Parts: sequence; structure tokens; C-alpha cells
Amino acid sequence: VPEPGAYREVFNSDRPEYGGSGHGNPECLWAEPIPWSDRPYSIRLTLPPLAVIVIKREG
Repeated sequence: VPEPGAYREVFNSDRPEYGGSGHGNPECLWAEPIPWSDRPYSIRLTLPPLAVIVIKREG
């Protein structure tokens, strides 16, 4: 990710209301200063199979 700070999952197609299994990221996700894919920060998250997730930086 491009900036440090907290990130939150704002959409997950694997949620039960969309017919999914409910795997996802209910907690706040924190960017760490670990470069990845030409970006200065990275986050660890659960990526459900066959799903789309959208995350948004808080603040």
C-alpha cells in the first residue's frame, strides 16, 4: 500500500449476505513498513477464495 496507517475492509463478496462463507477481515488492518510490489508499505489480510474485497485507508 502507498501510505502507513489503518485500513478497513469496506466490501467483501464472501460475506454471508451475498451467499458467501463469511471469511474476511473484520478487524482494522495496519500497514507495516515492509515494501512489497514497488510500494513502501504492506498489510496482512485474509483473501477469501473466489471473492472480491475492497479496503479503504482510515482518516
